[in-house]
Amino acid sequence: MFDIAPVNESELLVQVASGNEQAFQKLFMMYHQQLGVHMIRITNSAELAEEVVQDVFLKIWLTRESLVGVDNFKAYLFVISKNHALNCLKKLAKERTFVKQLEDSDVKVMIPDATDTDMYYNLLDEAIDQLPPQQQKVYLLSRHNRLKYAEIADQLELSRETVKKYLQIATISITEYVHEHLEVTAMLLVTIKSFLIFFKIR
Repeated sequence: MFDIAPVNESELLVQVASGNEQAFQKLFMMYHQQLGVHMIRITNSAELAEEVVQDVFLKIWLTRESLVGVDNFKAYLFVISKNHALNCLKKLAKERTFVKQLEDSDVKVMIPDATDTDMYYNLLDEAIDQLPPQQQKVYLLSRHNRLKYAEIADQLELSRETVKKYLQIATISITEYVHEHLEVTAMLLVTIKSFLIFFKIR
């Protein structure tokens, strides 16, 4: 374990700014636990809080040269962590709203003039096949097997939050893929139809 006895924080920040990995690890050990607790209060999610802490410390390491001008590191750390956590929550809220709209409309309602059922389901299969393996499993267990988040989490040995996140990402990816390819197909069909009409008129 790293010695986390009281140290001169200014000197430690200078060492981190110069690229000293051990100094960075000591800085991490000094603050990550209390920061994690604070982030749980803000996000109400242990998993999201852990993600925020990791993201913030990674950003600190990547921009370590700027630490030289930091007078109060704890205040600096908590401010940027709070801002990042709020941004994550806003993004998550938008994703949940979008997914809820998809679920309420069962996706197909959002697709204009999807009269060719075979074409739609073929595109849907293609979209599912292109998902990363774990996202694909979550999506199929939820949509095809009708399992609940907790049941999927137990079966795949994932957290409930991870299952929800995978399902959201998978649903968005599938919808975008189907919409994009349906638009291309629709344009081709219109073009072909136009040619047929043109030659019929001639």
